[in-house]
Amino acid sequence: MRGKVSLFATCLVDQLFPAVGIATADVLERLGYSVSLPEAQTCCGQPAFNSGFRAEARSAAENFLRAMGEADYVVIPSGSCAAMVTRHYSELVPDHPLTARTYEFSRFLTEVAAVDEFGARFPHTVTYHDSCHSLRELGIRDEPRRLLGKVAGLKLVETDIAEECCGFGGTFSVKFPEVSGAMARTKLDAMLKTGATHVVSADASCLMQLAGVIARDRLPLKTIHLAEVLASR
Repeated sequence: MRGKVSLFATCLVDQLFPAVGIATADVLERLGYSVSLPEAQTCCGQPAFNSGFRAEARSAAENFLRAMGEADYVVIPSGSCAAMVTRHYSELVPDHPLTARTYEFSRFLTEVAAVDEFGARFPHTVTYHDSCHSLRELGIRDEPRRLLGKVAGLKLVETDIAEECCGFGGTFSVKFPEVSGAMARTKLDAMLKTGATHVVSADASCLMQLAGVIARDRLPLKTIHLAEVLASR
């Protein structure tokens, strides 16, 4: 066994995309890690934090830190929640040692697990969407692409606006739905030009945003989380 991992499923994965959590655990276990899903976990506190409710955000942060326990690592299949824990918990619960052992999924695979091969096969043409939190707060760009490069049968094609926001932005999409929807359609128009059949991202929130427009406009694209690609056979 390479170590104990507490998997933080995130609200969206827990409630809407459980297959992403299962795929994340599958990949980690295949690499030799012992994975647990602490039942006491709830929200990381980001929505409250971003809306200015610091007391509520602190309560969520304290619960997160208790729930994740004594694992060697915490792995999160979301740049958004990972950024909250590793970048902003210092304002709520300063100097807690667990934040330094918390990783976004693709960064954990490339920096800690240092994976070279995991037997994934996904015979499709895909394009990758960089989520804002992964890219701008965590500096993650090459890691997911290096992992996709190890998947048999997969062809990665880039859009010319891969790093532009999809328009979700958490509560932004609720407060400004017209702008949010227009941003998503701009992204998808660029993706359609690549000829890709699938849109891959490491954030379920972005995929949910894009999938909504895809379904509404009946576009010939499918969305899939990075973990699901890496777990595929």
